[in-house]
Amino acid sequence: MTAIDVLIPAFNAAGTLDDSLASITAQSVEDIRVLVVDDGSTDSTPEKLAAWVARDPRVTVLRKENGGIVSALNYGLAQCTADFIARFDADDIAYPHRLARQLAFLRAHPEHAAVGCDVDHIDEHGAPLAGLPHPGPAEDADPHAIPAREPYLIHPFAMIRRDAMVDLGGYRYVPNSEDSDLYWRLEERGRLHNLPERLGQYRVHQASISSASALSGRVMAVGSQLGALSASRRRAGATDLNFAETDAPQLKAAQTLPAMIALIAPRLTDAETKRLRLAAGIKLLELAHYRPYEIDASDAAFIRAALGEWDIATPENRGHIRWHVVRTAARLIRKGRIDEALGLTPPAFLSRTLIRTLLG
Repeated sequence: MTAIDVLIPAFNAAGTLDDSLASITAQSVEDIRVLVVDDGSTDSTPEKLAAWVARDPRVTVLRKENGGIVSALNYGLAQCTADFIARFDADDIAYPHRLARQLAFLRAHPEHAAVGCDVDHIDEHGAPLAGLPHPGPAEDADPHAIPAREPYLIHPFAMIRRDAMVDLGGYRYVPNSEDSDLYWRLEERGRLHNLPERLGQYRVHQASISSASALSGRVMAVGSQLGALSASRRRAGATDLNFAETDAPQLKAAQTLPAMIALIAPRLTDAETKRLRLAAGIKLLELAHYRPYEIDASDAAFIRAALGEWDIATPENRGHIRWHVVRTAARLIRKGRIDEALGLTPPAFLSRTLIRTLLG
Protein backbone atom coordinates (compact mmCIF):
# COMPACT_ATOMS: atom_id res chain seq x y z
CA MET A 1 0.00 0.00 0.00
CA THR A 2 1.14 3.54 -0.75
CA ALA A 3 2.64 5.24 2.30
CA ILE A 4 1.09 8.69 1.80
CA ASP A 5 -1.86 10.14 -0.09
CA VAL A 6 -1.24 13.82 -0.86
CA LEU A 7 -4.62 15.59 -1.03
CA ILE A 8 -4.69 18.77 -3.11
CA PRO A 9 -7.83 20.81 -3.88
CA ALA A 10 -7.44 22.96 -7.00
CA PHE A 11 -9.66 25.69 -8.42
CA ASN A 12 -8.34 27.86 -11.26
CA ALA A 13 -4.78 27.18 -10.13
CA ALA A 14 -3.11 27.18 -13.55
CA GLY A 15 -0.65 29.92 -12.64
CA THR A 16 1.00 28.01 -9.78
CA LEU A 17 0.02 24.37 -10.32
CA ASP A 18 3.14 23.22 -12.19
CA ASP A 19 5.57 24.50 -9.55
CA SER A 20 3.47 23.04 -6.77
CA LEU A 21 3.20 19.58 -8.31
CA ALA A 22 6.87 19.62 -9.28
CA SER A 23 7.79 20.17 -5.64
CA ILE A 24 5.53 17.45 -4.23
CA THR A 25 6.46 14.81 -6.83
CA ALA A 26 10.16 15.48 -6.17
CA GLN A 27 9.92 14.51 -2.50
CA SER A 28 12.56 12.22 -1.01
CA VAL A 29 9.68 9.87 -0.14
CA GLU A 30 8.68 8.43 -3.53
CA ASP A 31 5.99 6.05 -2.29
CA ILE A 32 3.18 8.55 -2.58
CA ARG A 33 -0.04 9.10 -4.50
CA VAL A 34 -1.04 12.64 -5.40
CA LEU A 35 -4.82 13.14 -5.54
CA VAL A 36 -5.79 16.47 -7.06
CA VAL A 37 -9.45 17.45 -6.77
CA ASP A 38 -10.29 19.80 -9.64
CA ASP A 39 -13.14 21.76 -8.10
CA GLY A 40 -14.75 22.89 -11.32
CA SER A 41 -11.86 24.95 -12.69
CA THR A 42 -12.62 27.19 -15.67
CA ASP A 43 -9.03 28.12 -16.60
CA SER A 44 -6.34 25.81 -18.02
CA THR A 45 -6.04 23.78 -14.80
CA PRO A 46 -7.67 20.66 -16.37
CA GLU A 47 -5.20 20.67 -19.28
CA LYS A 48 -2.22 21.11 -16.97
CA LEU A 49 -3.46 18.27 -14.77
CA ALA A 50 -3.89 16.00 -17.79
CA ALA A 51 -0.26 16.64 -18.70
CA TRP A 52 0.82 15.70 -15.17
CA VAL A 53 -1.18 12.46 -15.26
CA ALA A 54 0.60 11.53 -18.48
CA ARG A 55 3.97 12.46 -16.99
CA ASP A 56 3.74 10.85 -13.54
CA PRO A 57 1.59 7.77 -12.81
CA ARG A 58 1.42 8.75 -9.14
CA VAL A 59 -0.82 11.73 -10.00
CA THR A 60 -4.58 11.08 -9.98
CA VAL A 61 -7.16 13.72 -10.88
CA LEU A 62 -10.69 13.80 -9.46
CA ARG A 63 -13.10 16.22 -11.11
CA LYS A 64 -16.27 17.64 -9.62
CA GLU A 65 -18.55 20.65 -9.94
CA ASN A 66 -17.40 23.68 -8.00
CA GLY A 67 -18.51 23.41 -4.39
CA GLY A 68 -15.81 25.08 -2.31
CA ILE A 69 -12.95 23.87 -0.15
CA VAL A 70 -14.90 21.66 2.29
CA SER A 71 -16.74 19.85 -0.48
CA ALA A 72 -13.52 19.33 -2.46
CA LEU A 73 -11.57 18.03 0.53
CA ASN A 74 -14.26 15.58 1.60
CA TYR A 75 -14.61 14.38 -2.00
CA GLY A 76 -10.89 13.66 -2.14
CA LEU A 77 -10.76 12.21 1.36
CA ALA A 78 -13.27 9.55 0.33
CA GLN A 79 -10.73 8.32 -2.25
CA CYS A 80 -7.75 8.22 0.12
CA THR A 81 -6.50 4.77 1.14
CA ALA A 82 -3.01 5.37 2.56
CA ASP A 83 -2.41 5.36 6.30
CA PHE A 84 -1.26 8.97 6.16
CA ILE A 85 -2.83 11.94 4.39
CA ALA A 86 -0.65 14.93 3.58
CA ARG A 87 -2.55 18.12 2.85
CA PHE A 88 -1.12 20.41 0.22
CA ASP A 89 -2.36 23.30 -1.90
CA ALA A 90 -1.97 23.93 -5.61
CA ASP A 91 -0.05 27.16 -5.01
CA ASP A 92 2.46 26.17 -2.34
CA ILE A 93 5.98 24.74 -2.56
CA ALA A 94 7.17 21.73 -0.55
CA TYR A 95 10.85 21.41 0.25
CA PRO A 96 12.29 17.98 -0.69
CA HIS A 97 12.21 16.41 2.80
CA ARG A 98 8.83 17.73 3.94
CA LEU A 99 6.98 14.41 3.67
CA ALA A 100 9.91 12.36 4.97
CA ARG A 101 10.23 14.43 8.14
CA GLN A 102 6.52 14.29 8.92
CA LEU A 103 6.15 10.61 8.08
CA ALA A 104 9.09 9.72 10.34
CA PHE A 105 7.56 11.72 13.19
CA LEU A 106 4.13 10.08 12.99
CA ARG A 107 5.62 6.60 12.69
CA ALA A 108 7.77 7.25 15.75
CA HIS A 109 4.92 8.84 17.75
CA PRO A 110 1.77 6.69 17.47
CA GLU A 111 0.05 8.82 20.12
CA HIS A 112 -0.04 11.77 17.67
CA ALA A 113 -2.93 12.18 15.23
CA ALA A 114 -1.34 14.91 13.11
CA VAL A 115 1.85 16.87 12.61
CA GLY A 116 2.53 20.25 11.02
CA CYS A 117 5.67 22.29 10.44
CA ASP A 118 7.00 25.80 10.07
CA VAL A 119 7.14 27.49 6.66
CA ASP A 120 8.56 30.40 4.72
CA HIS A 121 5.81 32.82 3.70
CA ILE A 122 5.72 34.11 0.12
CA ASP A 123 3.34 36.40 -1.75
CA GLU A 124 1.39 35.60 -4.92
CA HIS A 125 4.50 36.38 -6.99
CA GLY A 126 6.84 34.21 -4.92
CA ALA A 127 8.54 37.08 -3.05
CA PRO A 128 9.32 36.54 0.66
CA LEU A 129 6.84 37.94 3.19
CA ALA A 130 7.71 38.98 6.73
CA GLY A 131 5.56 39.67 9.77
CA LEU A 132 3.12 36.77 9.41
CA PRO A 133 2.48 34.40 12.31
CA HIS A 134 4.43 31.17 12.53
CA PRO A 135 2.97 28.09 14.22
CA GLY A 136 3.82 27.66 17.87
CA PRO A 137 3.31 24.61 20.05
CA ALA A 138 0.03 23.00 19.02
CA GLU A 139 -0.07 21.53 22.50
CA ASP A 140 -0.82 24.99 23.94
CA ALA A 141 -4.29 25.14 22.38
CA ASP A 142 -7.08 26.29 24.70
CA PRO A 143 -10.72 26.56 23.54
CA HIS A 144 -11.64 28.44 26.73
CA ALA A 145 -9.29 31.38 26.12
CA ILE A 146 -10.67 34.65 24.67
CA PRO A 147 -10.15 34.52 21.78
CA ALA A 148 -9.58 30.78 21.67
CA ARG A 149 -5.95 29.73 21.42
CA GLU A 150 -6.34 27.48 18.40
CA PRO A 151 -4.23 24.39 17.63
CA TYR A 152 -2.50 26.11 14.72
CA LEU A 153 -1.11 23.71 12.14
CA ILE A 154 -0.69 25.36 8.74
CA HIS A 155 -3.35 23.45 6.87
CA PRO A 156 -1.60 22.80 3.51
CA PHE A 157 1.45 21.53 5.43
CA ALA A 158 -0.30 19.12 7.79
CA MET A 159 0.03 15.33 7.74
CA ILE A 160 -2.82 13.42 9.39
CA ARG A 161 -3.57 9.80 10.15
CA ARG A 162 -6.32 8.66 7.78
CA ASP A 163 -8.11 6.51 10.37
CA ALA A 164 -8.50 9.57 12.61
CA MET A 165 -9.88 11.61 9.70
CA VAL A 166 -12.34 8.87 8.78
CA ASP A 167 -13.49 8.46 12.40
CA LEU A 168 -14.21 12.19 12.54
CA GLY A 169 -16.23 12.16 9.33
CA GLY A 170 -13.87 14.56 7.55
CA TYR A 171 -14.32 18.30 7.34
CA ARG A 172 -17.30 20.33 8.58
CA TYR A 173 -18.74 23.58 7.22
CA VAL A 174 -17.42 25.80 10.01
CA PRO A 175 -17.35 29.27 8.36
CA ASN A 176 -13.86 30.03 7.01
CA SER A 177 -12.44 27.80 9.77
CA GLU A 178 -12.80 24.19 8.63
CA ASP A 179 -9.14 23.61 9.39
CA SER A 180 -9.11 24.75 13.04
CA ASP A 181 -12.37 22.88 13.65
CA LEU A 182 -10.71 19.73 12.28
CA TYR A 183 -7.76 20.19 14.65
CA TRP A 184 -10.01 20.64 17.70
CA ARG A 185 -11.68 17.34 16.82
CA LEU A 186 -8.38 15.60 16.03
CA GLU A 187 -7.17 16.52 19.52
CA GLU A 188 -9.83 14.14 20.78
CA ARG A 189 -8.18 11.30 18.79
CA GLY A 190 -4.54 12.03 19.55
CA ARG A 191 -1.94 14.71 20.12
CA LEU A 192 -0.94 17.41 17.61
CA HIS A 193 2.57 18.72 17.06
CA ASN A 194 4.43 21.25 14.90
CA LEU A 195 7.93 20.39 13.74
CA PRO A 196 10.17 23.44 14.18
CA GLU A 197 11.68 23.05 10.70
CA ARG A 198 10.61 25.18 7.75
CA LEU A 199 9.56 22.55 5.25
CA GLY A 200 8.01 24.60 2.47
CA GLN A 201 6.83 27.92 1.10
CA TYR A 202 3.29 28.96 2.04
CA ARG A 203 1.80 31.36 -0.47
CA VAL A 204 -0.36 34.15 0.95
CA HIS A 205 -2.65 35.79 -1.62
CA GLN A 206 -4.13 39.19 -0.93
CA ALA A 207 -7.35 37.89 -2.51
CA SER A 208 -7.53 34.70 -0.42
CA ILE A 209 -10.65 33.91 1.62
CA SER A 210 -9.07 35.07 4.87
CA SER A 211 -7.28 38.13 3.45
CA ALA A 212 -9.79 39.52 0.98
CA SER A 213 -11.62 42.03 3.18
CA ALA A 214 -12.75 43.00 6.65
CA LEU A 215 -15.99 41.17 5.85
CA SER A 216 -14.08 37.93 5.30
CA GLY A 217 -12.22 38.65 8.54
CA ARG A 218 -15.50 39.01 10.42
CA VAL A 219 -16.75 35.68 9.06
CA MET A 220 -13.48 33.99 10.03
CA ALA A 221 -13.50 35.62 13.47
CA VAL A 222 -17.00 34.32 14.18
CA GLY A 223 -16.39 30.92 12.57
CA SER A 224 -13.13 30.25 14.39
CA GLN A 225 -14.70 31.03 17.77
CA LEU A 226 -17.73 28.86 16.98
CA GLY A 227 -15.31 26.00 16.33
CA ALA A 228 -13.81 26.57 19.76
CA LEU A 229 -17.25 26.75 21.41
CA SER A 230 -18.05 23.48 19.68
CA ALA A 231 -14.90 21.93 21.17
CA SER A 232 -15.80 23.26 24.62
CA ARG A 233 -19.24 21.67 24.37
CA ARG A 234 -17.85 18.27 23.43
CA ARG A 235 -15.33 18.37 26.27
CA ALA A 236 -18.11 19.18 28.71
CA GLY A 237 -20.22 16.30 27.40
CA ALA A 238 -22.83 18.70 26.00
CA THR A 239 -24.60 18.51 22.64
CA ASP A 240 -22.26 19.61 19.85
CA LEU A 241 -23.02 22.49 17.51
CA ASN A 242 -24.17 21.66 13.99
CA PHE A 243 -22.83 23.48 10.95
CA ALA A 244 -24.41 23.81 7.51
CA GLU A 245 -23.03 24.67 4.10
CA THR A 246 -25.21 27.78 4.16
CA ASP A 247 -23.63 29.19 7.34
CA ALA A 248 -20.74 31.03 5.66
CA PRO A 249 -22.83 32.74 2.94
CA GLN A 250 -25.46 33.71 5.52
CA LEU A 251 -22.83 35.26 7.77
CA LYS A 252 -21.37 37.09 4.80
CA ALA A 253 -24.81 38.41 3.89
CA ALA A 254 -25.24 39.65 7.46
CA GLN A 255 -22.24 41.96 6.89
CA THR A 256 -21.64 43.29 10.42
CA LEU A 257 -20.52 41.61 13.63
CA PRO A 258 -23.77 42.48 15.50
CA ALA A 259 -25.86 40.97 12.70
CA MET A 260 -23.65 37.88 12.52
CA ILE A 261 -23.93 37.25 16.26
CA ALA A 262 -27.70 37.78 16.11
CA LEU A 263 -27.87 35.17 13.34
CA ILE A 264 -25.96 32.59 15.38
CA ALA A 265 -27.34 33.38 18.86
CA PRO A 266 -30.45 31.14 18.64
CA ARG A 267 -28.13 28.11 18.54
CA LEU A 268 -26.26 29.17 21.68
CA THR A 269 -26.86 29.62 25.37
CA ASP A 270 -26.83 33.16 26.77
CA ALA A 271 -23.38 32.53 28.28
CA GLU A 272 -22.04 31.24 24.96
CA THR A 273 -23.44 34.25 23.11
CA LYS A 274 -21.75 36.62 25.55
CA ARG A 275 -18.48 34.76 25.12
CA LEU A 276 -18.80 34.73 21.32
CA ARG A 277 -19.32 38.50 21.20
CA LEU A 278 -16.09 39.20 23.03
CA ALA A 279 -14.04 36.38 21.49
CA ALA A 280 -15.04 37.15 17.89
CA GLY A 281 -14.35 40.85 18.39
CA ILE A 282 -10.86 40.31 19.77
CA LYS A 283 -10.16 37.66 17.11
CA LEU A 284 -10.96 40.26 14.45
CA LEU A 285 -8.37 42.59 16.01
CA GLU A 286 -5.85 39.75 15.91
CA LEU A 287 -6.57 39.05 12.23
CA ALA A 288 -6.44 42.73 11.25
CA HIS A 289 -2.91 43.00 12.63
CA TYR A 290 -1.46 41.01 9.73
CA ARG A 291 -4.20 41.18 7.08
CA PRO A 292 -4.63 43.98 4.49
CA TYR A 293 -7.67 45.54 6.16
CA GLU A 294 -8.66 47.46 9.27
CA ILE A 295 -11.76 47.44 11.45
CA ASP A 296 -14.42 50.06 10.75
CA ALA A 297 -16.47 52.24 13.11
CA SER A 298 -19.15 49.55 13.49
CA ASP A 299 -16.55 46.95 14.46
CA ALA A 300 -14.98 49.37 16.95
CA ALA A 301 -18.31 50.14 18.64
CA PHE A 302 -19.24 46.45 18.81
CA ILE A 303 -15.91 45.42 20.35
CA ARG A 304 -15.95 48.27 22.88
CA ALA A 305 -19.44 47.23 24.01
CA ALA A 306 -18.32 43.59 24.27
CA LEU A 307 -15.42 44.67 26.48
CA GLY A 308 -18.01 45.53 29.11
CA GLU A 309 -18.39 41.79 29.62
CA TRP A 310 -14.69 40.96 29.97
CA ASP A 311 -15.26 39.79 33.53
CA ILE A 312 -15.87 36.36 31.96
CA ALA A 313 -12.14 36.19 31.18
CA THR A 314 -9.38 35.30 33.64
CA PRO A 315 -7.14 38.17 34.86
CA GLU A 316 -4.30 36.87 32.66
CA ASN A 317 -6.61 36.67 29.67
CA ARG A 318 -7.83 40.22 30.30
CA GLY A 319 -4.26 41.41 29.94
CA HIS A 320 -4.09 39.68 26.56
CA ILE A 321 -7.40 41.25 25.48
CA ARG A 322 -6.23 44.72 26.56
CA TRP A 323 -2.98 44.26 24.61
CA HIS A 324 -4.93 43.55 21.40
CA VAL A 325 -7.14 46.61 21.90
CA VAL A 326 -4.25 48.96 22.72
CA ARG A 327 -2.11 47.68 19.83
CA THR A 328 -4.97 48.11 17.36
CA ALA A 329 -5.97 51.56 18.61
CA ALA A 330 -2.39 52.82 18.44
CA ARG A 331 -2.03 51.52 14.88
CA LEU A 332 -5.30 53.22 13.88
CA ILE A 333 -4.14 56.53 15.36
CA ARG A 334 -0.87 56.34 13.44
CA LYS A 335 -2.91 55.79 10.27
CA GLY A 336 -5.01 58.86 11.02
CA ARG A 337 -8.14 56.82 11.77
CA ILE A 338 -8.86 58.65 14.99
CA ASP A 339 -12.62 58.04 15.08
CA GLU A 340 -12.20 54.25 14.90
CA ALA A 341 -9.42 54.33 17.51
CA LEU A 342 -11.48 56.37 19.98
CA GLY A 343 -14.58 54.31 19.26
CA LEU A 344 -12.66 51.15 20.14
CA THR A 345 -10.79 52.29 23.25
CA PRO A 346 -12.39 52.39 26.71
CA PRO A 347 -11.24 55.33 28.87
CA ALA A 348 -9.26 52.97 31.11
CA PHE A 349 -7.10 51.97 28.12
CA LEU A 350 -6.39 55.47 26.77
CA SER A 351 -3.12 56.16 28.61
CA ARG A 352 -1.63 52.84 27.48
CA THR A 353 -2.81 53.55 23.93
CA LEU A 354 -1.17 56.98 23.84
CA ILE A 355 2.10 55.61 25.19
CA ARG A 356 2.12 52.84 22.57
CA THR A 357 1.29 55.36 19.84
CA LEU A 358 4.23 57.55 20.83
CA LEU A 359 6.63 54.63 21.13
CA GLY A 360 5.60 53.22 17.75
